[in-house]
Amino acid sequence: MLSLLDATVPYISNNDFYGIRISTRPDKIDNEVLSVLKKYGVTSIELGAQSMCDDVLIANNRGHNSEDVINASQLIKEYNFSLGLQMMTGLYKSDYQKDIYTAHKIADLKPDTVRIYPTVIMENTELGNLFKSGKYNSLTFEETVDLCAELIIFFESRNIDIIRLGLHESESLKNDMIGGVYHPAFKEICENRIFLKKAVSILDNNINSDTVKFIVSPKSISKFKGQKKYNINYLERKYNIKILTDLDNTLGKYDIYIK
Repeated sequence: MLSLLDATVPYISNNDFYGIRISTRPDKIDNEVLSVLKKYGVTSIELGAQSMCDDVLIANNRGHNSEDVINASQLIKEYNFSLGLQMMTGLYKSDYQKDIYTAHKIADLKPDTVRIYPTVIMENTELGNLFKSGKYNSLTFEETVDLCAELIIFFESRNIDIIRLGLHESESLKNDMIGGVYHPAFKEICENRIFLKKAVSILDNNINSDTVKFIVSPKSISKFKGQKKYNINYLERKYNIKILTDLDNTLGKYDIYIK
């Protein structure tokens, strides 16, 4: 750790970078470690919480418990570091409601940022063996999209920035993935789903014409329409109507209404 931090000293002292972000385990944080990190100009610490359900953490051999996450988070904030928390959806022994519970417990710790990683099941791993044996059935792609769309709205309501949703693309991911959820544009798909659900809710109660005009923020129009106009096509088929769009600069990112 010290050799890596020593390598940053010239860049920090020359003001080439604002600070340093690191990621570590919740059970590896203590006063001594935080004192060293503060001395070297570390500004942000992310913890791999993954779940706030102890049964899930035990089943996945995480080696820490939810109390470790709480204690480490509080200590990090006491030292005035920016706190980031990472969670995984669809872990072994977890489910939709446990993942929602984890998100709420994470939000209660008031992190500055979160990362959400749907579980990807890789070849030659314990999760891979459990998956092949039928003992582990992860959330489906559609279930995960619905879940993460809900998590986006939830964390935004708590003013917590989601700085990553879904894994970065890699060769090992493409070659060794045997289950779980991955898509290179996963966050965009989840944001599209937010608009689709809102549009369905509106149309279920407000169809009185064969043409409906949705008003959307200019920044969100492509997400409202969906990839390859998926949302528009879905709504037009489902309700047998024509969908038109118009823009309103005063709307929030995920706000829509019909006219």
